Amino acid sequence: MCSRLLGLVREQVVAALFGGAALLDAFVIAFRIPNLLRDLFAEGALSTAFITVFSRTTSREGDAAAFRLANKVATLAVLTVSSLTVLGIIFAPWVISELAPGFDPAKQALTVTLARIMYPFIVLVSLAALVMGMLNARNVFGIPAMASSFFNLGSIVAGVGLGWLFDPHFGARALLGLSLGTLIGGLLQLLVQLPALRREGYVYRPDFSWRHSGVSEVLRLMVPSVIAASSTQINVTVNSMFSTQLGDGPTAWLSIAFRLMQLPLGIFGVALGTVSLPLLARLAAAGKRDGFRDELARGIRLAFLMTIPATVGLIVLADPIVWVLYRHGRFTAYQAHEAAGALQYYALGLVGYASLKVLVNAFYAIDRRKTPMFVSFGAVGLNLLFNWLFTWHLHWGFRGLAFSTACLATTNFVVLFLLMRKELGRFHSFALGWLTLRVGAAAGIMAAVCVASTRWLLPGWEGSGFWLRLAWLMGTIVVAAAVFALCSTALKVSELTTITAAFRRRLARR
Repeated sequence: MCSRLLGLVREQVVAALFGGAALLDAFVIAFRIPNLLRDLFAEGALSTAFITVFSRTTSREGDAAAFRLANKVATLAVLTVSSLTVLGIIFAPWVISELAPGFDPAKQALTVTLARIMYPFIVLVSLAALVMGMLNARNVFGIPAMASSFFNLGSIVAGVGLGWLFDPHFGARALLGLSLGTLIGGLLQLLVQLPALRREGYVYRPDFSWRHSGVSEVLRLMVPSVIAASSTQINVTVNSMFSTQLGDGPTAWLSIAFRLMQLPLGIFGVALGTVSLPLLARLAAAGKRDGFRDELARGIRLAFLMTIPATVGLIVLADPIVWVLYRHGRFTAYQAHEAAGALQYYALGLVGYASLKVLVNAFYAIDRRKTPMFVSFGAVGLNLLFNWLFTWHLHWGFRGLAFSTACLATTNFVVLFLLMRKELGRFHSFALGWLTLRVGAAAGIMAAVCVASTRWLLPGWEGSGFWLRLAWLMGTIVVAAAVFALCSTALKVSELTTITAAFRRRLARR
């Protein structure tokens, strides 16, 4: 939650300083390139493969062997990712021209410069992901989860400060400072985790002896994940190519909307996925098939419970939310309304996104990572079809890109769910369906509360002061959440009771 909220603050600051048009478009595309590599290698394939092998090595051979494996993988990762960084800096002009064909020459030149500054970010975040994997495998979750908060803090403070030094009026030159601030944030994300890892007994020593069964296993597990993730990155790249041809603004609006959609996704979906992977890996390694099935089904039900009401809230309250969060500085009312339109379509895929965080990890845990890979291949063609249909044929513009992304996430989840059900046999499908009906009914009543608020409390609120608008919006959200909780309790949603009981136990221990 802290990470996503601070990430939201970072987006707000950048939007207020640079507006929601050409300058923000350039920064979004420039940061997208190292971010794609991060998703492809660091926080995706490398992290999940390493956690699986590291956990297995710890349980079979002990801590010392697992730490030796970590030294080998870390050394190999640094050299590999550093090489990719150098290549990225050299070929940045060509990459930008392909990724953003709709940018004019000046806008492309600015984007190339920003991308070259931010490329080393991938090295820092790869190491941070490895450290996070080791800590998670040893059941240390708090510090790694907070690490990305320090990335956001560093990006905000250093980025704004350096930006002001480059250009006090926050024109194009100030984006150079913002890009350097991104590197500082990535360094903080790594450094803040090292003391916790040191307390676990780990000390890094460079190790170039890569002819080791553990290293081979990590690489073997990574290959399908990289291929599967590459299809996702192809989809992101295709979406970028579409959005840059829609004029100044759509790229930034889609980025802002996706950030807001990721707020509940990061709080619930990513958290469930992070905690479930080591647990599912241990159950799979121990051959506890029934326990594996039960925990996986419970994780998916929790994802549904947490994200269905969030989906409804984001759709109904999209305009007030974006207006309160982003309607500051150079970010205009028109830009806020357009970003809100993208958010409504993105939110339709929230349940699928969150559930995939748990489900894909389950395939990794049982060593069936080729399955998500093959499913992702089909997603590439489906994404092109959806983009053409919604963006060009139906003339939905950038909203069509958001809706295409939502449809893709939902389709991927449904396909993988059916394949996992075939793999495990009985999969508590009835319990999931019954939960969806009850949570959907509670969310429907919550939606009525939100709609009533938008019609009776929020009309014409744009002319009110910021704090009054914020109070109206927060009041609506609190009342809607309370209504959902009461309705879910009345409908006997046991998963909500489980969450409440766990929260009370944690408070009692503290």
